Amino acid sequence: MLVLLGILIVVAGFVARINPLVVILVAAIATGVLAAVGPGVDARGLMTAGIDTISRFGQAFNDNRYFHITWLVLPVIGLLERAGLQERARDLVTRVKAATAGRLMLIYLLVRQSTSALGLTSLGGHPQMVRPLIAPMAEGAAESEFGPLTDKARFRIRGMAAGTDNVGLFFGEDIFIAIGSIVLIVGFLEQAGIRVEALHVSLWAIPTAMVAFLVHGARLLMFDRQVKKDMAVPDAADETEPKAGMGR
Repeated sequence: MLVLLGILIVVAGFVARINPLVVILVAAIATGVLAAVGPGVDARGLMTAGIDTISRFGQAFNDNRYFHITWLVLPVIGLLERAGLQERARDLVTRVKAATAGRLMLIYLLVRQSTSALGLTSLGGHPQMVRPLIAPMAEGAAESEFGPLTDKARFRIRGMAAGTDNVGLFFGEDIFIAIGSIVLIVGFLEQAGIRVEALHVSLWAIPTAMVAFLVHGARLLMFDRQVKKDMAVPDAADETEPKAGMGR
């Protein structure tokens, strides 16, 4: 039962809002060490168990390390933003009269979910697509419709843009048969004695993806109304400024 102490460490660490990476690392080491507790195990045995646990961390990192393409994309995105990428994206969408923040993100949801279903998960993302393009374009569309945005409306648009990317990726990638989550599901069920085909798991992900698209798509179609309500609430900084004719 001492092995379950690792779960208690995880819960306590999350409640205390400690860095999740540190919490998981401590919990894993504690679990590995406590697994060696038993009759005849002395302090030297516990130290050996701790060293073995840490060495397994190092071996796993060495076997699975890779240079992700994201680290090549980020400097490029930074240079483009410095050159005015967000401003150009915002100006471009303001020329389209039918564009609204909700409609634009609905189109992005469709594209993101469709490409993720084909295994092209790296075509979108928060650093590559949402921050430099989708969020500024949605803000530009809202400004074209409602005028200068309040901070509340601007932050709501940015949050919805990031959430739309998450929904499209999460419910789209499981349709692709060679994605890591499908392999994990099949492997876990096989260890439990339940044999399933990866293709069947992918097929059953299609109805879920369709429902997710309909639900979040409906939220996006009603999103412009929420932005309009936020525009009616002034920023806190504006409320504290004295109105004309009210000062001495």
